[in-house]
Amino acid sequence: MEYSSSVNTLSYFHSIILPVYNASHWLDECLQAVLHQDFQGTMELSVFDDASKDDSRAVISRWSTQLERRGISTVISGHDSAQPGGVGYSKNRAVAQSSGRYLCFQDADDVMMPQRVRLQYEAAVRNPTSIIGCRVRREPEGSTERYTRWINSLSPEQLLTQVYTSHGPTVIMPTWLCSRDWFQRVGRFDEGGLGVPEDLLFFYESLRRGGGVHRVDDCLLVYRYHDQAATQSVLEETIWMLRVAFLQERVLSQWEAFTIWNAGKQGRRLYRSLSVANRRKVRAFCDVDENKIRKGFYTYEESKVCPSSLWASSVSKRSDPSFSM
Repeated sequence: MEYSSSVNTLSYFHSIILPVYNASHWLDECLQAVLHQDFQGTMELSVFDDASKDDSRAVISRWSTQLERRGISTVISGHDSAQPGGVGYSKNRAVAQSSGRYLCFQDADDVMMPQRVRLQYEAAVRNPTSIIGCRVRREPEGSTERYTRWINSLSPEQLLTQVYTSHGPTVIMPTWLCSRDWFQRVGRFDEGGLGVPEDLLFFYESLRRGGGVHRVDDCLLVYRYHDQAATQSVLEETIWMLRVAFLQERVLSQWEAFTIWNAGKQGRRLYRSLSVANRRKVRAFCDVDENKIRKGFYTYEESKVCPSSLWASSVSKRSDPSFSM
């Protein structure tokens, strides 16, 4: 059974999109941070409770009075089904019931810095067809240290080029802000449920439609790491296959030939994941490992082409583009 509050028909500058599932442990800190935003324009909080079994709904209701007093309208809905619909489902419904011109996506277990909405809004006005992210502080400190460093240190150019080598969007979903117009042009989140990387699929579609990627270089979010996070349900193999498919669609389909920089496990894995047409474009595996170079060839066991060998070398003698995974 679904429940909802009345939806305000006024147009706000910002809608903070908050999907909730069993998040009562985090919500006080999350909602207090919403209350303390320094943005001077109109805001609303749009919450969709995805069949929480804890007291998340009561916590949200308790905070709604304080938010309304501060001038932040609240729209709260959800359902009481036996099973949650999933992150994509919840986000879509929170967006659909909201009325802001800009959408600021917030995870219930993370915490905004006071200037987040203001600074990302300013960036979105300058970049109306972009997904806007920001730098983050990971909590607990030191968890996923390498990943956090990567999130925060990509150059503006790498935000686009590393789309093909990263394990997810180059600006992470909990930091996203974009215009409603751009969200509607890209389309809704995938609602496949548990194990579906709805953020990555949306990110790819945004790029297909000519969207940009921009990061505000201020730390505007405390990004929590814990075992219950929804991202833990997404398999690495799922990300890999989506990434290779996007690489083939956007890059390899434009090339007549290319080399793979890596004659080891990852290079072979990339080759095996390619379509037959793109495997035929591979001219060489390049590597600096003397043992691989000494071996001299790589045989793809399932190939029907004989002989099936590709030479490994320390320096490619061809002018073909190369790709490294």
